[in-house]
Amino acid sequence: MAFTNPYAAYQNTAVKTASQGKLVVMLYETAVKQLTAASKCFDDKTGKVPANMIETYSNHIMKTQEIINELQVSLDMDKGGQIAQNLMSLYVYFNRELMDANINKDKQKLSFVQNMMAQLLEAWETASNSAANAPAANVRPTLNIRG
Repeated sequence: MAFTNPYAAYQNTAVKTASQGKLVVMLYETAVKQLTAASKCFDDKTGKVPANMIETYSNHIMKTQEIINELQVSLDMDKGGQIAQNLMSLYVYFNRELMDANINKDKQKLSFVQNMMAQLLEAWETASNSAANAPAANVRPTLNIRG
């Protein structure tokens, strides 16, 4: 597979060689970036999303929802126990809040989900940096993350 874009090649390699924890961190990082970009669509003076930014705003939210959906399907509900159940509940709640934020252009709900995702990102960064976190190629998947 030939890459014309060196950055795309780098990203592809980073994903293929990342540990499971790092893959989750990468998903969270991208979700937080998308939510930050969505929040920048609000006009500082009016506090609303201008008509010419509605599509951009919506696209950022929908990309975040796709990431959350990927996080949901990656959960191993059998082995993950209470943590997996709690994460599933959070993901369902986040998607519901983001749907409402998208429809109603609600900056408060958007900010809430953004802050919660940032906190979860920090927790996953800490967990993925542990010495027990081996490369994904050497570990039997427990989160079933597709790469």
